[in-house]
Amino acid sequence: MAPLRVTVRPASDADIPGILDINNRAGRQANTVDSLAFAVADPERLVVVATVAGEMAGWAKTHHWDYPDGAAPAGHYLGGVTVLPEVRRRGVATALTNARLDWIWQRSETAWYVVNADNLASIALHRRWGFAEAARAPSFHTTQFTGGVGLLMRALRPPTWR
Repeated sequence: MAPLRVTVRPASDADIPGILDINNRAGRQANTVDSLAFAVADPERLVVVATVAGEMAGWAKTHHWDYPDGAAPAGHYLGGVTVLPEVRRRGVATALTNARLDWIWQRSETAWYVVNADNLASIALHRRWGFAEAARAPSFHTTQFTGGVGLLMRALRPPTWR
């Protein structure tokens, strides 16, 4: 399938119902209105939405941990990406990740993310930005990997960035 023309912008409180709708349509229920409003308002985090032809097609966020947790250092982390099933693998997740990494690399030379070791699609997606395994554990910060092992992944800001 051909890539889509994707526009990414910071989320606002007005986007929260659309984000919850995307979660529902994608089979994810982890976020609440309150947790999303908190994330949108937090200056240490970025929540972004992707639109295709003016319609919301996906969203993603970052986290900032100001303390280390075992092998996971303090720093800026990519959070989850959720894309509508009907537009997956057409550039939406890539556009959301580019936007979040641009934001992180304005603040830090290192970007982190955690992923279940079995999530090969996410691992492959993130390799294009130089993410490589830094550690393995059953949990990092607040993320538990039930029934599996989690990977702590790290990418360094490219020397050619800006």
